[in-house]
Amino acid sequence: MCTLYASKHVLMKIDDNKVVSIHYTLKDADGNLLDSSDGRDPLAFIHGTGALIPGLEKELAGKGKGDALQAVVSPDDAYGPYFDELVHTVPKSGFQGEGDIEVGMQVQVETNTGPSIATVTEVVEENVKLDLNHPLAGVELHFDVEVVEVRDATSEELEHGHAHGPGGHEH
Repeated sequence: MCTLYASKHVLMKIDDNKVVSIHYTLKDADGNLLDSSDGRDPLAFIHGTGALIPGLEKELAGKGKGDALQAVVSPDDAYGPYFDELVHTVPKSGFQGEGDIEVGMQVQVETNTGPSIATVTEVVEENVKLDLNHPLAGVELHFDVEVVEVRDATSEELEHGHAHGPGGHEH
């Protein structure tokens, strides 16, 4: 007589307060590579805490270790629309610090709502054009994602608000 034993191995699914590790490739609608975890540790985050853009979190919900997906995320579910009114021309004399101001540099500026990061988009004579939009504002994002791990977050991780260990933050 042969006895069969069934193993109850339940695959943990991505849900709020789970630590999720993913490998990803991010491209824009034209196929230009914007970011990738290739050659690095997987990105680790606590799902449902706002660590990722909302559109990607929605796409990952319910997935498990080993799942692969492609997700197209609209600007409204990513970094928002692009606002022309967030582009300002300021005098070069208002900048402090060493070195030349160059297109592509990111600088911290004081705004009515506190410090913000702006990208230098143009330098003409004594003026600098600053863009306070997120660099990916208005961009449709195309993700290729592989779920590497899903686990419960520790009480310490939940208290700190981020994952610890490879791909996350250390203490």
